[in-house]
Amino acid sequence: MPHPVVAIGHMINVLDQRLRLNWLNERLAGILLLLAVVICTAGATWIFLKILSVLMPLAAWIAAIIISSTCLAARSLHKESSRVASALRAGDLPAARHHLSYIVGRDTDQLDEPAIWRAVVETVAENTSDGIIAPLFWLTVGGPVTAMAYKAVSTLDSMVGYRNQRYLQLGWASARMDDLLNYIPARISALLIIVAAPLAGCSMSGAARITLRDRLNHPSPNSGYPEAAAAGALGVRLGGAASYSGVSSWKEYIGEQQNPLDGDAYHRMIKLMYISTVLMAAVCIASAFCLRGFRVQFV
Repeated sequence: MPHPVVAIGHMINVLDQRLRLNWLNERLAGILLLLAVVICTAGATWIFLKILSVLMPLAAWIAAIIISSTCLAARSLHKESSRVASALRAGDLPAARHHLSYIVGRDTDQLDEPAIWRAVVETVAENTSDGIIAPLFWLTVGGPVTAMAYKAVSTLDSMVGYRNQRYLQLGWASARMDDLLNYIPARISALLIIVAAPLAGCSMSGAARITLRDRLNHPSPNSGYPEAAAAGALGVRLGGAASYSGVSSWKEYIGEQQNPLDGDAYHRMIKLMYISTVLMAAVCIASAFCLRGFRVQFV
């Protein structure tokens, strides 16, 4: 099935090019881009489910489930990150760098094995919040329409929310909206990872301690929370040097290097991701039941 994010990405590309040609003020164009993509995504979802709910209620129920499932990235995150892990276990650094380039924004062509493991653990930790916990949160708040609106903002941020010359102004509104929508989910993610730590064979006390200490050691107002919780749970140190489009960057360290960043750390991070997902799903089901009882909110 065609994935909705592909359609959202195509819409962003088309609007990006057209707005650049017709708007002199890039920041204003970026606000218009944000509004257009979110309204079109949420509106199309609402209209589609509304029509189905009138014509075929059972089909609307099934469609709502399918649409909601496309907002969650646990399976794809595991699949794509495991390709990197498999290449590293096989000793194929070029393949590991290649697969890594699909899931991180940093330059990967010069990374050694420890730097690749670090990047994989960081991206799984960050996307546990952005790609799983946050969509579940917004799905609980407002159903598939709200979840798809969040997904539109998240896709915008991943495509235009860069602090480079091309997107500094055009992507400003999308990046700020993504920060706002992830504010609560990021903090919930840290708490979930702390609770999940002993279930994944990790340190609960370490996760709590490093979260409190290092959660602000990240340029993003939100990403530091799940990364700090994961680093403390795994007993590893994240952050450090990286390169983006040829420009060197430095991120403050998060965590302490008690254990090596290797395949074992990666597998425990995957366990943390899945256990956190199950815990969040349980919380969301209970919350939705308290808010709406047994009534399924299609739109």
